[in-house]
Amino acid sequence: MLIKAVLFDLDNTLLDFSEMKHMAVNMAIRAMIDQGLDMDPDEAFRSIFETYYEVGIESDNAFSEFLKRRFGQVDERILAAGVNAYLRTKPSFLEPYPNVVPTLIKLIKSGLVIGILTDAPRLKGWQRLCAIRLQHFFDHVITRDDSGAPKTGGLPFEYALGQLKLSSKEVLFVGDSVERDIKGAKAAGMVTALAGYGTKDAEEVILAAQPDYILSDFRELLDIIGL
Repeated sequence: MLIKAVLFDLDNTLLDFSEMKHMAVNMAIRAMIDQGLDMDPDEAFRSIFETYYEVGIESDNAFSEFLKRRFGQVDERILAAGVNAYLRTKPSFLEPYPNVVPTLIKLIKSGLVIGILTDAPRLKGWQRLCAIRLQHFFDHVITRDDSGAPKTGGLPFEYALGQLKLSSKEVLFVGDSVERDIKGAKAAGMVTALAGYGTKDAEEVILAAQPDYILSDFRELLDIIGL
Protein backbone atom coordinates (compact mmCIF):
# COMPACT_ATOMS: atom_id res chain seq x y z
CA MET A 1 0.00 0.00 0.00
CA LEU A 2 1.52 3.30 -1.13
CA ILE A 3 -0.04 6.08 0.91
CA LYS A 4 1.00 9.59 -0.10
CA ALA A 5 -1.41 11.62 2.02
CA VAL A 6 -3.34 11.27 5.27
CA LEU A 7 -6.53 13.25 5.88
CA PHE A 8 -7.97 13.58 9.36
CA ASP A 9 -11.32 14.51 10.74
CA LEU A 10 -10.86 17.01 13.58
CA ASP A 11 -13.35 16.47 16.40
CA ASN A 12 -13.08 13.17 18.29
CA THR A 13 -10.21 12.21 16.00
CA LEU A 14 -7.45 14.67 16.90
CA LEU A 15 -9.13 16.06 20.02
CA ASP A 16 -11.89 14.95 22.39
CA PHE A 17 -14.61 17.36 21.29
CA SER A 18 -17.38 15.46 23.08
CA GLU A 19 -15.67 15.65 26.48
CA MET A 20 -14.96 19.35 26.00
CA LYS A 21 -18.57 20.04 25.04
CA HIS A 22 -19.99 18.08 27.97
CA MET A 23 -17.73 19.72 30.54
CA ALA A 24 -18.30 23.23 29.18
CA VAL A 25 -22.08 22.77 29.16
CA ASN A 26 -22.04 21.39 32.71
CA MET A 27 -20.11 24.42 33.95
CA ALA A 28 -22.48 26.72 32.07
CA ILE A 29 -25.45 25.07 33.77
CA ARG A 30 -23.89 25.57 37.21
CA ALA A 31 -23.31 29.23 36.45
CA MET A 32 -26.86 29.73 35.18
CA ILE A 33 -28.32 28.04 38.26
CA ASP A 34 -26.23 30.36 40.44
CA GLN A 35 -27.88 33.27 38.64
CA GLY A 36 -31.41 32.00 39.12
CA LEU A 37 -32.06 29.22 36.59
CA ASP A 38 -34.69 27.09 38.34
CA MET A 39 -34.03 23.70 36.80
CA ASP A 40 -32.54 20.33 37.71
CA PRO A 41 -28.96 20.17 36.34
CA ASP A 42 -29.45 16.80 34.62
CA GLU A 43 -32.67 17.97 33.01
CA ALA A 44 -30.96 21.17 31.86
CA PHE A 45 -28.09 19.15 30.39
CA ARG A 46 -30.47 16.97 28.38
CA SER A 47 -32.49 19.95 27.24
CA ILE A 48 -29.45 21.94 26.11
CA PHE A 49 -28.12 19.04 24.06
CA GLU A 50 -31.54 18.46 22.54
CA THR A 51 -31.38 22.10 21.48
CA TYR A 52 -27.87 21.64 20.07
CA TYR A 53 -29.00 18.64 18.02
CA GLU A 54 -31.84 20.71 16.58
CA VAL A 55 -30.04 24.01 15.89
CA GLY A 56 -26.58 22.54 15.22
CA ILE A 57 -23.78 21.42 17.52
CA GLU A 58 -21.69 24.44 16.44
CA SER A 59 -24.48 26.95 17.09
CA ASP A 60 -23.64 30.11 19.04
CA ASN A 61 -27.32 30.56 19.90
CA ALA A 62 -28.05 27.23 21.60
CA PHE A 63 -28.16 28.64 25.15
CA SER A 64 -30.48 31.52 24.27
CA GLU A 65 -32.68 29.15 22.26
CA PHE A 66 -32.78 26.73 25.21
CA LEU A 67 -33.89 29.50 27.58
CA LYS A 68 -36.46 30.80 25.10
CA ARG A 69 -37.98 27.37 24.54
CA ARG A 70 -38.01 26.50 28.21
CA PHE A 71 -39.20 29.78 29.72
CA GLY A 72 -40.61 31.74 26.80
CA GLN A 73 -38.02 34.47 27.17
CA VAL A 74 -34.29 35.01 27.65
CA ASP A 75 -32.97 36.37 30.94
CA GLU A 76 -29.74 38.06 29.80
CA ARG A 77 -28.13 37.77 33.22
CA ILE A 78 -28.61 33.99 33.24
CA LEU A 79 -27.55 33.74 29.60
CA ALA A 80 -24.40 35.82 30.15
CA ALA A 81 -23.37 33.70 33.14
CA GLY A 82 -23.80 30.53 31.12
CA VAL A 83 -21.96 31.77 28.04
CA ASN A 84 -19.05 33.12 30.11
CA ALA A 85 -18.67 29.85 32.03
CA TYR A 86 -18.85 27.86 28.80
CA LEU A 87 -16.14 29.96 27.16
CA ARG A 88 -13.90 29.83 30.25
CA THR A 89 -14.14 26.04 30.43
CA LYS A 90 -13.53 25.16 26.78
CA PRO A 91 -9.76 25.80 26.66
CA SER A 92 -9.13 23.56 29.67
CA PHE A 93 -10.48 20.55 27.80
CA LEU A 94 -9.12 21.24 24.33
CA GLU A 95 -6.07 19.00 24.09
CA PRO A 96 -4.90 16.53 21.45
CA TYR A 97 -5.47 12.86 22.13
CA PRO A 98 -2.42 10.94 23.41
CA ASN A 99 0.31 10.39 20.80
CA VAL A 100 -1.22 12.78 18.26
CA VAL A 101 1.66 15.27 18.23
CA PRO A 102 4.60 12.82 17.97
CA THR A 103 2.75 10.77 15.37
CA LEU A 104 2.00 13.83 13.23
CA ILE A 105 5.64 14.89 13.46
CA LYS A 106 6.76 11.47 12.17
CA LEU A 107 4.26 11.65 9.33
CA ILE A 108 5.53 15.09 8.34
CA LYS A 109 9.18 14.02 8.52
CA SER A 110 8.41 11.05 6.29
CA GLY A 111 7.32 13.43 3.54
CA LEU A 112 3.63 12.56 3.61
CA VAL A 113 1.06 15.24 2.89
CA ILE A 114 -1.29 15.63 5.85
CA GLY A 115 -4.55 17.52 6.03
CA ILE A 116 -7.82 18.13 7.84
CA LEU A 117 -11.29 17.49 6.43
CA THR A 118 -13.93 18.63 8.91
CA ASP A 119 -17.59 19.56 9.04
CA ALA A 120 -16.71 22.41 11.41
CA PRO A 121 -17.16 25.97 10.13
CA ARG A 122 -13.87 27.54 9.01
CA LEU A 123 -13.42 29.89 11.97
CA LYS A 124 -14.29 27.30 14.62
CA GLY A 125 -12.09 24.69 12.99
CA TRP A 126 -9.13 27.05 13.05
CA GLN A 127 -9.95 28.11 16.61
CA ARG A 128 -9.75 24.50 17.76
CA LEU A 129 -6.53 23.84 15.83
CA CYS A 130 -4.96 26.94 17.38
CA ALA A 131 -6.18 25.92 20.84
CA ILE A 132 -4.43 22.54 20.57
CA ARG A 133 -1.39 24.19 18.95
CA LEU A 134 -1.58 22.23 15.69
CA GLN A 135 -2.37 25.13 13.36
CA HIS A 136 0.99 24.87 11.55
CA PHE A 137 1.06 21.09 11.08
CA PHE A 138 -1.20 20.62 8.08
CA ASP A 139 -0.72 21.14 4.35
CA HIS A 140 -4.49 21.42 3.82
CA VAL A 141 -7.30 22.43 6.18
CA ILE A 142 -10.65 21.88 4.49
CA THR A 143 -13.73 22.97 6.44
CA ARG A 144 -17.42 22.88 5.61
CA ASP A 145 -17.13 26.47 4.39
CA ASP A 146 -14.46 25.38 1.90
CA SER A 147 -16.17 22.28 0.51
CA GLY A 148 -19.64 23.82 0.67
CA ALA A 149 -21.35 20.65 1.91
CA PRO A 150 -21.50 18.25 4.87
CA LYS A 151 -19.40 15.10 4.70
CA THR A 152 -22.50 12.90 4.81
CA GLY A 153 -23.21 13.92 1.22
CA GLY A 154 -19.79 12.75 0.02
CA LEU A 155 -18.87 15.94 -1.86
CA PRO A 156 -16.15 17.08 0.59
CA PHE A 157 -14.14 13.89 -0.05
CA GLU A 158 -14.16 14.52 -3.79
CA TYR A 159 -13.25 18.15 -3.13
CA ALA A 160 -10.33 17.04 -0.95
CA LEU A 161 -9.02 14.69 -3.65
CA GLY A 162 -9.09 17.60 -6.06
CA GLN A 163 -7.04 19.70 -3.65
CA LEU A 164 -4.54 16.89 -3.06
CA LYS A 165 -4.25 16.00 -6.76
CA LEU A 166 -3.83 12.34 -5.83
CA SER A 167 -5.73 9.19 -6.65
CA SER A 168 -8.12 8.00 -3.95
CA LYS A 169 -6.08 4.86 -3.23
CA GLU A 170 -3.11 7.03 -2.29
CA VAL A 171 -5.09 8.73 0.49
CA LEU A 172 -5.79 7.39 3.97
CA PHE A 173 -8.71 9.01 5.77
CA VAL A 174 -8.98 8.86 9.57
CA GLY A 175 -12.24 9.73 11.33
CA ASP A 176 -14.42 8.79 14.29
CA SER A 177 -17.86 8.59 12.66
CA VAL A 178 -19.11 5.82 10.41
CA GLU A 179 -21.83 8.04 8.94
CA ARG A 180 -19.83 11.24 8.46
CA ASP A 181 -16.36 9.83 7.82
CA ILE A 182 -16.00 6.18 6.89
CA LYS A 183 -18.92 5.86 4.46
CA GLY A 184 -18.00 8.96 2.49
CA ALA A 185 -14.29 8.17 2.37
CA LYS A 186 -14.95 4.60 1.24
CA ALA A 187 -17.38 5.79 -1.42
CA ALA A 188 -14.66 8.12 -2.71
CA GLY A 189 -12.26 5.17 -2.88
CA MET A 190 -9.97 6.20 -0.03
CA VAL A 191 -8.35 3.83 2.44
CA THR A 192 -10.19 4.26 5.75
CA ALA A 193 -9.24 4.08 9.42
CA LEU A 194 -11.83 4.50 12.16
CA ALA A 195 -10.66 6.36 15.26
CA GLY A 196 -11.88 3.69 17.63
CA TYR A 197 -10.62 5.66 20.63
CA GLY A 198 -12.99 8.52 19.79
CA THR A 199 -15.99 6.91 18.10
CA LYS A 200 -19.45 6.85 19.64
CA ASP A 201 -20.75 4.32 17.11
CA ALA A 202 -22.01 0.91 18.20
CA GLU A 203 -19.93 -2.16 17.37
CA GLU A 204 -22.50 -3.52 14.93
CA VAL A 205 -22.54 -0.20 13.04
CA ILE A 206 -18.75 -0.24 12.79
CA LEU A 207 -18.61 -3.85 11.62
CA ALA A 208 -21.27 -3.20 8.99
CA ALA A 209 -19.29 -0.25 7.60
CA GLN A 210 -16.11 -2.34 7.29
CA PRO A 211 -13.42 0.32 7.72
CA ASP A 212 -10.04 -0.91 6.49
CA TYR A 213 -8.52 -0.29 9.91
CA ILE A 214 -9.73 0.46 13.44
CA LEU A 215 -7.36 2.44 15.64
CA SER A 216 -7.26 1.94 19.39
CA ASP A 217 -4.38 4.44 19.62
CA PHE A 218 -3.43 7.26 17.27
CA ARG A 219 0.16 6.04 16.86
CA GLU A 220 -1.06 2.82 15.22
CA LEU A 221 -1.19 4.91 12.04
CA LEU A 222 2.57 4.52 11.79
CA ASP A 223 2.29 0.73 11.55
CA ILE A 224 -0.47 0.98 8.95
CA ILE A 225 1.63 3.25 6.76
CA GLY A 226 4.83 1.34 7.45
CA LEU A 227 6.84 3.97 9.30
